[in-house]
Amino acid sequence: MAAPGPRLRLEAALGFLLLLACAQALVPSHRLDARDLARLRAVLERPFTDVRSAFYSIVGLSSLGVRVADEKAACKFIKSHVDSSSVESLFYAAQAMQVLSGCEVTISNETRELLLAAVSEDSSVTQIFHAVGALSGFGLPLASQEALSALSARLSKEESVLATIQALETASHLSQQADLSSIVEEIEDLVARLDDLGGVYLQFEEGIETTALFVAAAYKLSDHVGTEPAIKEDQVIQLMNAIFSKKNFETLSEAFSIARAAGALSQNRFHLPIIIVPDGPAAVSHHQPLLRLQVTNVMSQLLTQVSVKLDQAKSVSSKATVLQQLPFTLSGDFFELNFMNVKPASGYYDFSISVDGDKRFIANKVELKVKVSTEVGITNVDLSTVDKDQSIAPKTTRVAYPAKAKGSFTADSHQNFALSFQLIDVNSGAELIPHQTFVRLHNQKTGQEVVFVAEPDSKNVYKFELDTSERKTEFDSASGTYTLYLIIGDATLENPILWNVADVVIIFPEEDAPSTVQSKNLFVPKPEIQHLFREPEKRPPTVVSNTFTALVLSPLLLLLILWIKIGANISNFSFAPSTIVFHLGHAAMLGLMYVYWTQLNMFQTLKYLAILGGITFLAGNRMLAQKAVKRIAAEQSSRLAKYRTLR
Repeated sequence: MAAPGPRLRLEAALGFLLLLACAQALVPSHRLDARDLARLRAVLERPFTDVRSAFYSIVGLSSLGVRVADEKAACKFIKSHVDSSSVESLFYAAQAMQVLSGCEVTISNETRELLLAAVSEDSSVTQIFHAVGALSGFGLPLASQEALSALSARLSKEESVLATIQALETASHLSQQADLSSIVEEIEDLVARLDDLGGVYLQFEEGIETTALFVAAAYKLSDHVGTEPAIKEDQVIQLMNAIFSKKNFETLSEAFSIARAAGALSQNRFHLPIIIVPDGPAAVSHHQPLLRLQVTNVMSQLLTQVSVKLDQAKSVSSKATVLQQLPFTLSGDFFELNFMNVKPASGYYDFSISVDGDKRFIANKVELKVKVSTEVGITNVDLSTVDKDQSIAPKTTRVAYPAKAKGSFTADSHQNFALSFQLIDVNSGAELIPHQTFVRLHNQKTGQEVVFVAEPDSKNVYKFELDTSERKTEFDSASGTYTLYLIIGDATLENPILWNVADVVIIFPEEDAPSTVQSKNLFVPKPEIQHLFREPEKRPPTVVSNTFTALVLSPLLLLLILWIKIGANISNFSFAPSTIVFHLGHAAMLGLMYVYWTQLNMFQTLKYLAILGGITFLAGNRMLAQKAVKRIAAEQSSRLAKYRTLR
């Protein structure tokens, strides 16, 4: 059989990557929790300043399912501040009054004609959006097909993201009898213009506010026409992550847009993202056997009319499936599962959980890592002194946790000290192998500490043996009485252990003992480091230095001689204040360079240089301006004299 070709191998690799991507489904990482909603409401409940702010507050709160505290006062404010000659002001008033109950206003024929006149190809998309929204909000008749034609014609000239979003909003106010398919197709075009940020976020380069307005407009139009928007489920989650990653709302319009997006993602006919969150840490134990979950929408509103099921629970370490196809039980606001009924071993488990109850649900299958905690027990703890020649039988003492062994044990050149013990699960009796099992020896006199790792053998019995001849380097051959501690820890243990087991007298040969025993405590001052700088090189003779200085200054002397011989012209030098200040400033900056070399540091020099430079710059500018005026005056006088001579 022939080997598979490159194309077949490539297709197989792509198929594997696709399968892997599907297995690692994208899940929501951001939502509006209670604190986010409180901050959002605080911004939206600010006092009205104009009709636009009233619109943002009233409609934004309505999207969150909250009504304005005093609707009559809000209605009165809008009526008193609306500008009947402004299409934009009429739009804000109409949309806000539509949300308020019992808030109506009589529209004059002049206002109606103004709004109808704005729905034309000569108007911008924004003007058409405001006009159509105002007509719809006031309940005035509108020729939807004519408005659609004007909107489509104008949209072909305006291709910005915001203009297209406003076109979606406008179409949602038009009659369903009109052919809105061309506007609905703009949703797919806008999705293609979104920026993918790391596969987790989707947003427009214009920012979160524009992205949130798009989500609200897309679902509003889709609900209006009854067609699912051209947004994939993973894209919905990415949009949700981007929008709700914003936790601080700086402007009223920003808070309004996020509230509109939250309302759209919580109530629409096609996509409802859900959030599955555990009640506290995802952990169970014999003391707390229940795994408790909450199911909410993006606004943290509880969804209790759903079914939650554990598809499977798999051990992370052994990859074995210990439980599958088991439903959670609703108890109050939580869905509960008693995982400890199957008596799982301590460790971590991967839970695959699904939520059903509505075909609109997305992100309803999640992977959750659950920790099963337990308590560790120490048994069969034996302390022994073993003769190296084995001429004497070992002396073994058994100790029960948490008591300390009576007396002390000796380890020297003739006998070793040994420790053995077993670790068990207190609840099940099974053997445990924690991640951290240490033996620590602490010198009672010097504070020196030496830590060893205790390893289990094939029978899961932990053993530690101290041979002074092999371990003298770790102890720096420092004899003395050491306190032996047993340290046991693991992320899945509810009772990590630090046990003072016994005192061990360790004796090293006298010839190996250090002259001075130094403390091994890490938290003591270290000896001061005395740094020896290199000795400066010998300076050259004075004659050499003076000769070099004379050579450096010789060009200046030559310059003065040539000026005298040629005849320097200093007639243009004026003694005006600006000229004197300019030259003094130059001299001062040269002097500053010398002082910098001898006394100042860079930051001090820059501070003084900024002052001197500023003064010198202003004086120089003034001096040059005066010279330019004199030169121009002289040229004009010369031309005038020449003109008079010619006449």
